[in-house]
Amino acid sequence: MYQSLLFCHSALRWFVLASLFYSLFKAYKGYSSKLPFTKTDNAVRHWTATIAHIQLIFGILIYVQSPIVKYLWKNFKEGIENPEIAFFGLLHILLMLGAIILITIGSALAKRKLNDTDKFKTMLLWFSFALIIIFIAIPWPFSPLANRPCFR
Repeated sequence: MYQSLLFCHSALRWFVLASLFYSLFKAYKGYSSKLPFTKTDNAVRHWTATIAHIQLIFGILIYVQSPIVKYLWKNFKEGIENPEIAFFGLLHILLMLGAIILITIGSALAKRKLNDTDKFKTMLLWFSFALIIIFIAIPWPFSPLANRPCFR
């Protein structure tokens, strides 16, 4: 089951990234062109947050089953000195949780704004910060912290 969850989590990251990029594109276009905030824009905002939350659920399920995390919590002093164990045991989950919180707050704030320009601006700011954090926290093949293949 752990390997299946890991595969789903790895594959779902591309949906999270694609939805964030698309949301940012729509937000930038709407903000810069002073477009109305349509039902489609609202759906994009909503589904971006939903996809991120689904990814979070997979991440938490993996976290509680991960042998790396279990090792870290049993051998904290030794584990925290290993960059890969520290990355997956603490850094990855904290950064990703922070990014999901930013997406959630940005989505909720954008939904409640009265002005269409403010809705786009709010999405653009909050989702951009979340995307930057996500880029840092993904274990890319070239990452100095911990690397994994792009597809598992």
